[in-house]
Amino acid sequence: MPRFAKNMIGAAEAMPAEKYGFKPSSEMNTYGHLVLHILQTNNLLCAKASGAEAPEVALAETDAKGKLVAGLKASFDFCSTALANVDDSKLGDPLTLFGNRPSSRAGALIALSDGWYDHYSTQAIYLRLNGILPPSAQPPAAQPAKQ
Repeated sequence: MPRFAKNMIGAAEAMPAEKYGFKPSSEMNTYGHLVLHILQTNNLLCAKASGAEAPEVALAETDAKGKLVAGLKASFDFCSTALANVDDSKLGDPLTLFGNRPSSRAGALIALSDGWYDHYSTQAIYLRLNGILPPSAQPPAAQPAKQ
């Protein structure tokens, strides 16, 4: 989770505010919608996996970049706290995901990690289409010369 939090928040910060309405084609979602979807998914799946109550979020994809980035950061903070309390003995507990799909706490964790891969790759594509190198493709920071 720390790696995805760093990269996904970094990707949200890297996209210029005026590009949050960008979508590669008319059928696709805007970048703002993608960020909103990521934070909503984080909150939902971390709540399901842990049994914690998901935070209420009153955001829209058209909100300012700063509000969406803050919401994304808050969702990873919630996940960090909620997932710290996951009990392995309860991973088989049944629950319902995405409307009416039967699953388990383990299924929610798998969906969460799969979502991070999927959503970050989408962020990276949107960034690259705008000439921006995604966080995971950035060269390492220059190291000071050794004396």
